[in-house]
Amino acid sequence: MIPPVVDSAWLAAHPDAVVADVRHYLDGRSGADAYAAGHLPGAVFVPMDDVLAGPPSAARGRHPLPDPSTFAEGLAHLGIGDTDTVVAYDDAGGAMAGRLVWLLRILGREAALLDGGLQAWEGQLTTEVPRRPRAEFAVRSWPDEALADIEDASEGAFVIDARGAERFRGESEPIDPKAGHIPGARSYPMTGNLDAEGRFLSPAALRARFVAVDDAADVISYCGSGITACHNLIAMEYAGLGRGRLYSGSWSQYSHTSRPVATGE
Repeated sequence: MIPPVVDSAWLAAHPDAVVADVRHYLDGRSGADAYAAGHLPGAVFVPMDDVLAGPPSAARGRHPLPDPSTFAEGLAHLGIGDTDTVVAYDDAGGAMAGRLVWLLRILGREAALLDGGLQAWEGQLTTEVPRRPRAEFAVRSWPDEALADIEDASEGAFVIDARGAERFRGESEPIDPKAGHIPGARSYPMTGNLDAEGRFLSPAALRARFVAVDDAADVISYCGSGITACHNLIAMEYAGLGRGRLYSGSWSQYSHTSRPVATGE
């Protein structure tokens, strides 16, 4: 399987790879509009809410995993098939595109983040929308070993939180009904996986960041709604630490329950 993070040179050397634009914003801006205004040549737009997440609810969270059939149909419609290699990008260091890459990789598909995303692209952008023929993408259930539920995350496991440190400490909570974090969780903001230019740290530097992790299989990653948590999972895999588990409901599910909440460091 290809590494979970590749650069522009790798993409240029693999012209058959399908490029996926996964821009998505939490401030009301439209990812589809951003794509229409200019994207990487040949890139297809993968909408977060229609393909990469199921309907939101307090019971399941803002971005629960999509039904496997919805995911498969969405990608097939875009011309992404079972045998395609996908390179995904956004304009947020992979914070959004990581969701597509992680979902594909846990299904055994070839997928990677474009390091640095849109900002690192040195070529021209285009407004031309590619017309890829419908592909065949088999429906497969999400593997149990890749997922954790609210009980797993509440039982003293090695839980990491990808949100900003101020949200982890409970100093700020702009979205969810309670401020703070899951008791026992450790703060690993996803931005810490990136350098000042928005590119991934080297695998060695990431291993140093996750020095407390011997095997990512022991780690449960969560965030606000299960999107940026995928970034930490990709970072650990890129560091050679293996594959952790996602608590997809994340804080947007947990904070709607009566379970205990911790604040501070």
